[in-house]
Amino acid sequence: MLRRQRLLNALPLIGSLIGGQQLSLIFTILALTQSAGISFLQGLQSVEESLSCPLWSQRLAQARALIVQGEPIWQALSRCGGFTPLCLQLIRTGESAGALDQMLENLAHHHREQTYQRADSLAAHLEPMMLVITGSLVGILVVAMYLPVFHLGDAIGGVGG
Repeated sequence: MLRRQRLLNALPLIGSLIGGQQLSLIFTILALTQSAGISFLQGLQSVEESLSCPLWSQRLAQARALIVQGEPIWQALSRCGGFTPLCLQLIRTGESAGALDQMLENLAHHHREQTYQRADSLAAHLEPMMLVITGSLVGILVVAMYLPVFHLGDAIGGVGG
């Protein structure tokens, strides 16, 4: 399962969509738990349990272990991988300024919008290709249906002549 997730994340278009969606979900849950007054470690554990992607759950478990050992949040997330430099910078700023919940909310919004834009762009690029494929399939079906009729006409014409 982990190998499959790594393979999907390595794909150019699909990987960025999956990563963006996961980051959006992670930061949304963390922002909600922070604004509710739940400790960051408990929020991180909640995120781990709610993610369906084992790769990201493993990364967050590693980050949580590093935070328990005393590392700053941004540094722990940096060491476990998968987080963008923007994520790390905003978390570092939020952590030092005491506005971590606001920064997490901003990151959730940013990644959600980025993911929507990537998905829209991917759909716009796939539409012409899907149109060509659909047209080709319809053409093949039409030829496959009418070819026997033409052969039947030739056979009937050959019998009478």
